[in-house]
Amino acid sequence: MRKNLLNLNDIKSRVLSIKGKSIAISINRGRKKIDNYNGIVEEIYPSVFTVKILNDVKLKNVTCSYSDVLCGDVTLEEQAVID
Repeated sequence: MRKNLLNLNDIKSRVLSIKGKSIAISINRGRKKIDNYNGIVEEIYPSVFTVKILNDVKLKNVTCSYSDVLCGDVTLEEQAVID
């Protein structure tokens, strides 16, 4: 199946729209190592964005580039708020 064609501007606007919201982030570290975290998009810069990790004691922040999202190494999913 063919992937959706996105460009960096689409990804930047998507990340900007989820800034401050709770997300699930999945990072492909290579060699079948995939890290899954829950966090909040904190800061947005011209070529990277930072995510504050909520469910890990050792790791506080993760910095990702928009090109990581474009090539599929990083996936972001907005989580629904449950009351």
